[in-house]
Amino acid sequence: MSDQQRTERAHTVARFMVESGRTVGVAESLTGGRISATLAAAPEAGTWYRGGIVAYAEEVKRSLLSIPDCPVVSKACAQYLAANAARLLGADYSVAVTGEAGPQSQEDAKPGTVWLAVTGPEGNEAILANFDGEPEEIVDRTIDAALELLLDYVQASTPARK
Repeated sequence: MSDQQRTERAHTVARFMVESGRTVGVAESLTGGRISATLAAAPEAGTWYRGGIVAYAEEVKRSLLSIPDCPVVSKACAQYLAANAARLLGADYSVAVTGEAGPQSQEDAKPGTVWLAVTGPEGNEAILANFDGEPEEIVDRTIDAALELLLDYVQASTPARK
């Protein structure tokens, strides 16, 4: 996805949030705050964007975001990240990512293994993605997938769009 497409996707999320009066938060690991930065740059972010938590280190995930004893590259971890970020940030929706961009494996998760989760009024969903490429390419694809997952979820559940 191009930078322009990424920006357009964030602007669409912004429009839905403004129209519905809802809010969004982010919990991210391997993307290091880049999802948050993308959303914070969207129109009227001060009215709908609650913030982001960058929990790169495992101990931060466990202590700050209350991740239980499960692998940090897992569906359960992604779902806890999303749910706990929404709770901590006071957000109606939250998107979260956790994974391994490489070049080494982590917890038997090979580079390119990414779990994404979204939480909101309709519940908590998670998807597994496997991306090829260098670490920076994996991070870029993760950002795009997270924005797409969030937008799809929001479009399906935002009252203003039903």
